[in-house]
Amino acid sequence: MRGLSWSRPRPLLLLLLLLLSLLLSPWSVWAQVSATASPSGSPGAPDCPEVCTCVPGGLASCSALSLPAVPAGLSLRLRALLLDHNRVRALPPGAFAGAGALQRLDLRENGLHSVHVRAFWGLGALQLLDLSANQLEALAPGTFAPLRALRNLSLAGNRLARLEPAALGALPLLRSLSLQDNELAALAPGLLGRLPALDALHLRGNPWGCGCALRPLCAWLRRHPLPASEAETVLCVWPGRLTLSPLTAFSDAAFSHCAQPLALRDLAVVYTLGPASFLVSLASCLALGSGLTACRARRRRLCLRTAALRPPRPPDPNPDPDPHGCASPADPGSPAAAAQA
Repeated sequence: MRGLSWSRPRPLLLLLLLLLSLLLSPWSVWAQVSATASPSGSPGAPDCPEVCTCVPGGLASCSALSLPAVPAGLSLRLRALLLDHNRVRALPPGAFAGAGALQRLDLRENGLHSVHVRAFWGLGALQLLDLSANQLEALAPGTFAPLRALRNLSLAGNRLARLEPAALGALPLLRSLSLQDNELAALAPGLLGRLPALDALHLRGNPWGCGCALRPLCAWLRRHPLPASEAETVLCVWPGRLTLSPLTAFSDAAFSHCAQPLALRDLAVVYTLGPASFLVSLASCLALGSGLTACRARRRRLCLRTAALRPPRPPDPNPDPDPHGCASPADPGSPAAAAQA
């Protein structure tokens, strides 16, 4: 009886399998090495600025490298860019071109004194911007307008003496604004009204002036009370005196002597009637001047006609002035005398 027979593998087949395994082993080792070497984990990688160090997750660390400008090579994979403690003195137009997905930007302590109005163009996803401990004295209107997703903005430790509403623009998602340690005496009217989501405002270390210009800020602080520890340090000084008062101590009645700002409807009336009244006044003056000129010309023609028809008479040594304002025919300077000559 014949059963199932066990056939031994042929020696040639075993030799082929051994050769195939030896050929494939180097490729598998190379694949493992290339997979572990991440391109974002080393400086100079395609998605990382050459001088910076990048880690997985889109973080580029360029801190304390004495960089004079924003490094080139920013990519869409960057989510956070740390440029603090460098020497970036100015931000030109399109300084962060290519980093449209950036969400966090740290520019602390760079000696920054100039920010172009188009420096932050293309950063529509930015949520945190730190410009603290620099030398900014003014911000151009529209500087932060492209940052519609911004939630945290720090301008602390600069030299800002005035902050216009147009500089911040309308930032609907901004929740925290740091203005401490500047040279602000007041906030321009309308600045806080364009920040509907703002609930954290840091103000200490500014020479606030106790005057009518402080009214919008005090009204905002009554709706958004500061923490007790900070409220005691936010003080204003009275003009001409050295008396300090906390901003939170001013009620709306304290500004009753101040002129009320015009409402939008009143402003519309003023801007509409002002040019119209000016044009009406100008037209009236032109019409009146033209009428007076025409009357004088007509009166002169009438005087000339009367002098031509009047008979000549001997000159009077003491002539009386003409009651009608016409020169006497005997007057050598009169038109009649000239005609007789």
